Amino acid sequence: MKKLIALLILLALVFSCSCDFLPGLDPDDDENGTYDNATKEASSDLSNSETETEGKDSACERHTDSDDNGKCDNCSVSVIITIDLYAINDLHGKISDTDADEGVDELTSYLKAAAQTDEHSIILSSGDMWQGGSESNLTKGLIITDWMNSIGTVSMTLGNHEFDWGEQLITENAALAEFPFLAINVFDRDTDERAEYCDASVVVECGEIQIGIIGAIGDCYSSIAPDKVQDVYFKTGDELCELVKAESERLRQEGVDYIVYSLHDGYERSTSTTTSVTDSQLSSYYDTELSRDGYVDLVFEGHTHKSYVMKDAYGTYHLQNGGDNQGISHVEVAINTVNLNSYISIAEFVRSSVYDSLDDDPIVNELLQKYEDAVAIGRQKLGYNAQYRGSDFLRSLVARLYYQKGIELWGEDYDVVLGGGFISIRSPWELECGDVTYSMLQSLFPFDNQLVLCSIKGSDLKNRFINSDNSNYYCYFDASLESSIENDKSYYIIVDSYSSSYAPNRLTEVERYDAEVFARDLLAEFIKQGGLGE
Repeated sequence: MKKLIALLILLALVFSCSCDFLPGLDPDDDENGTYDNATKEASSDLSNSETETEGKDSACERHTDSDDNGKCDNCSVSVIITIDLYAINDLHGKISDTDADEGVDELTSYLKAAAQTDEHSIILSSGDMWQGGSESNLTKGLIITDWMNSIGTVSMTLGNHEFDWGEQLITENAALAEFPFLAINVFDRDTDERAEYCDASVVVECGEIQIGIIGAIGDCYSSIAPDKVQDVYFKTGDELCELVKAESERLRQEGVDYIVYSLHDGYERSTSTTTSVTDSQLSSYYDTELSRDGYVDLVFEGHTHKSYVMKDAYGTYHLQNGGDNQGISHVEVAINTVNLNSYISIAEFVRSSVYDSLDDDPIVNELLQKYEDAVAIGRQKLGYNAQYRGSDFLRSLVARLYYQKGIELWGEDYDVVLGGGFISIRSPWELECGDVTYSMLQSLFPFDNQLVLCSIKGSDLKNRFINSDNSNYYCYFDASLESSIENDKSYYIIVDSYSSSYAPNRLTEVERYDAEVFARDLLAEFIKQGGLGE
């Protein structure tokens, strides 16, 4: 019975994808679980034309379409090819179902069903795919790259978190990937050439139509530990715009018919009924010349974890689908193979609720078995958490553990006065009462940032740490410290490598703890000793 229900759901999805969607709908106004904002821009003659398959045996030597109605002037068959594009962004390694996040087993079923239904379908990613989930972190992204191979991904734009484990891990994942990593603007500092592990674009053939996908990372330096990108730099702003324009022109000259821009950057706003955005609103991350002058036809975005479907001032669609597998972006574009005119018939954010009741695809279990040796530690029970612990509690605790570990490592030689700094926490942002596994902590604190002993002037200690106006800074210190600080005196503090390498903190690194011990490991040891038992 379960399989019959799932089949009926799939059939309903197929038929719903052929419907016209109305612009300006609230995210769930149509009660189908999707955020719809699409237009039918073709004439009624075009939308009622025969299917493209009916023209394959036509005796017409060369189709023409002088009246642009989607039918050949001579043989009356359709000259339209319909292409469905599915984009994923900011999956953050969420391969397995948890209480907090969906896994990808149902998403895989949805995408495979779509591929069987749509004659021409493309799956791409706009970045931040690996870092976050326990299994992905423990395999340094390999399990997600393997999954992306299985669903037929054609490209992945590099996001800022692809750099969290350094360039060597990107190279190792690139060797496994059956698709290119795209980042037109990531350049090697020594050679001033594009980094070897990424390409500017890829071309996908869909029947007579060639789709070009250009990938780029936005100005995301502040979201990457500086020591992870010390050998590369990103061209942003006008430089990035010129790179994309030149690549678009090259692709057009080589016969590419439609240009998709996959950008790991996005519009900072929550889901709303707004269906358009002004030039000034986009200018912070997207150069509107690209739309205005026809260099790109469609934009998939990421990074900001927002969910939107909108048009810019020049009619170009921009889509992003949140993060942590909240959903997937879907665009259906019809392209006239004679005159290459195109229109988008569907542009939607498909929520995970659309597919989370489908039967699980076996690929997740197969991959977990493949990587069993690496991921087994995630299931290790560490201890018991006696009560709910929120984000503030957990980050404050990590700051205290930094301080205590620093005293243990360097306390005999240095007067350590503070532990903490910028301490980031991720989904599910909290720890519920009950047994705690290493996997839970790895989801909360996925970053491999080393402990660092640093020196800092008293004035900077007060301004950057003790009295910081950044809500992500959590510090542990003796209550008497603040009143005793002398502005010109140097002090010793314990931070992690993200904070130590952030130039505005004005820290001088004294010594780094090179062991593979990170925030989650300190917390794991604390829990093993019964620290959360009360």
